[in-house]
Amino acid sequence: MRRQVLLGAAGVVVLGLAWETYKALAPDDGVVVAGVTVLPRSNDVAMPHLWDMVARALEPVTAADGAPPLWFAVAQAALFTLGVAAVGWLLGVVVGLATATLMQRFRTAEAALLPWVVLSQTVPLIALAPLVRRWGSQLEIGGFDWQDWMSVAVIASYLAFFPVSVGALRGLSSPDAVHLDLLRSYGVGWWRTYRTLRLPAAVGHLLPALRLAAASAVVGAVVAEVSIGLRGGIGRMIVEFGASASADPAKQWSPIAGAVAVGLVAAGACALIGRLLDRYRVPEAS
Repeated sequence: MRRQVLLGAAGVVVLGLAWETYKALAPDDGVVVAGVTVLPRSNDVAMPHLWDMVARALEPVTAADGAPPLWFAVAQAALFTLGVAAVGWLLGVVVGLATATLMQRFRTAEAALLPWVVLSQTVPLIALAPLVRRWGSQLEIGGFDWQDWMSVAVIASYLAFFPVSVGALRGLSSPDAVHLDLLRSYGVGWWRTYRTLRLPAAVGHLLPALRLAAASAVVGAVVAEVSIGLRGGIGRMIVEFGASASADPAKQWSPIAGAVAVGLVAAGACALIGRLLDRYRVPEAS
């Protein structure tokens, strides 16, 4: 674990050095070939110095009295987005695992559902998010009131369920035939075989899918916040701060860094889950 943390920190340092190196060497207007900009601009508006970003994050969000520091506002928005993405991730894991179980249990269901599972990821989120919000607002179940953050969570789960369903399907189908035949010869039913053999065997395939689903849920939450116009999250903050990028270029990078932090926290949480399930992981043979 310590080695992974050190490697991750080294990657951040290398990225920062690459940023400053490019800013120092590249032209202000970028690299233009035949009238086409092939490398981005490096002026202070497009690429502020890293120390300018840090200094701006320590200043108040606005010049108004009592305005909180920028880093604090970004942290609040990041926590809001992380909570919504976590709900979407959990929903996507449940739906994806149930879909994979159904496809593994019935080959007809696999032939019928798998193409639609793949096709579902081709629908643009910008077009889907307003529809989900409108459909949710039309729900009438007692005194239940559909909130906008629920629409964002549904969009996040929409992206998260795909890697889980595909990875779980591959994992549930991974046990050797000799093990399945042994349980069948003992008269073990499908549910017990699923619980004692197929599900533990799927852990090695499911853990990478969970990490990918976490990253997808964060992306879905950020994009859905922008499409729906949900305030309080990191996605809406990126749009609002981007509108004043020319006047305050360092400010817009704070919510972008917050979105990156949300993704890292989500991936780290999945890594901790993987630690708890390490005993089920099948080691690779050299």
